[in-house]
Amino acid sequence: MKKIMIVDDDEKVTTMLKRFLSSKGYQITAINESSQAVQTANEASPDLFILDIMMPPPDGFTLCKMLRADPKFSRTPILIITAFEISNSKAATVGADGYLAKPFDLDELASKLDELLRG
Repeated sequence: MKKIMIVDDDEKVTTMLKRFLSSKGYQITAINESSQAVQTANEASPDLFILDIMMPPPDGFTLCKMLRADPKFSRTPILIITAFEISNSKAATVGADGYLAKPFDLDELASKLDELLRG
């Protein structure tokens, strides 16, 4: 079972994603405090991260860079989901493997996750 870690300060989003992705057979770790993300990631050892951008410090861009700097997660896929306007190139410059704009379609999310986890 693949493990996904969701980091988003909006509890409604993490709850919805956790329910949906659990129903797809993923093991989910969801947190709402980005300041706890690296410690939680070390405990959970996820196969993929889903990060929001607009969060209290560290924001998603900073968190993405922090995860990429950790040898344990340097190659772990990172998907950014955000209402903030970014481009694929901006996502790539911070180390993310892709992004989805909020609001997004859950089937589109599932497809993107399958793609990233296949590598």
